[in-house]
Amino acid sequence: MDRRGGGGGVKMANPCDLKSEEDLKKLLEGNQSLVVLSFWMPWSEPSVHMNDVLGELAKEHEQVQFVKVEAEALPKVCLAYKVIAVPTTVFVKNGKELDRVNGAHAADITSKTKRYADQLSIIPPMPPAPKEDINDRLKRLIDSAPCMVFMKGTPEEPRCGFSRQMVGILKEENVKFSSFDILADEEVRQGLKTYSNWPTYPQLYVNGELVGGLDIVKEMKESGDLGSALPKSKPLEERLKELINMHPVVLFMKGSPQEPRCGFSKTMVALLNEEETNYKTFDILQDQEVRQGLKTYSNWPTYPQLYVNGELVGGLDIVKVSMHIFSFNIHSSAMILYTACP
Repeated sequence: MDRRGGGGGVKMANPCDLKSEEDLKKLLEGNQSLVVLSFWMPWSEPSVHMNDVLGELAKEHEQVQFVKVEAEALPKVCLAYKVIAVPTTVFVKNGKELDRVNGAHAADITSKTKRYADQLSIIPPMPPAPKEDINDRLKRLIDSAPCMVFMKGTPEEPRCGFSRQMVGILKEENVKFSSFDILADEEVRQGLKTYSNWPTYPQLYVNGELVGGLDIVKEMKESGDLGSALPKSKPLEERLKELINMHPVVLFMKGSPQEPRCGFSKTMVALLNEEETNYKTFDILQDQEVRQGLKTYSNWPTYPQLYVNGELVGGLDIVKVSMHIFSFNIHSSAMILYTACP
């Protein structure tokens, strides 16, 4: 394959002439950039013209490798890419065909090169997300609902008598509350004792502040002070609107970005992290009212769900398709789905 010297090492000519199947294999192996194969023949004037087009495109898109393939000299390459006539232009990424243009359609080749070059420009691999600081995580959990109970078990299935009594009192007060099962997370169970300087469970928090344990809550109920201390219940629709609009980009998921609780949520987090998106999340496993209510509110039956500027983008499949087909970029504003995020 034709090569020429470049700063600090050997640089491939662009466009280059393919000499063998082996050269193409070496070019594609581990290559994350876009490769454009132009199948041509010297006697075909349209295909010669397409090579000229490639030469101009190479000046504009330096990150794309353009390769001229003389069809009759490399029949196995033609067979591999099912080329039956020239000119044919094939767009390849990670060894797989993305698209093709059959015939001498310079405008189509130009537009597709631009689209895939923009969409598939090389992004350095993102380092693994650092483990969230325990105090930051505890604060996030405490602030995840106006009224939050850290307990053993769930409100539906308490795992100790004290937790059962706490749930009963809150239900008697007709207050909406969320809960966290400390039996499911030893780090939270031990860490919250130090964070709150409160050694036992359950623990009740209102608007991010510790109220206390069961004895304190009982005393407040007997004195008549509990009702005024608890947050007034908001209509579900109002609460959902507040959650959706708590940040320009909000992801409703199972678990947290550091510890996704399902494969779909894990994949969505990876996509957003690749785009270096600034976003907030809500763990729907911690609030059944939100989990079920948002399905109806958004008319979207599954999770994760991604919202941008208060509008539903969709679930994982929609986001993946948007990124692949439309060069979806949460930091730009070219479609109704796009937005500028801090």
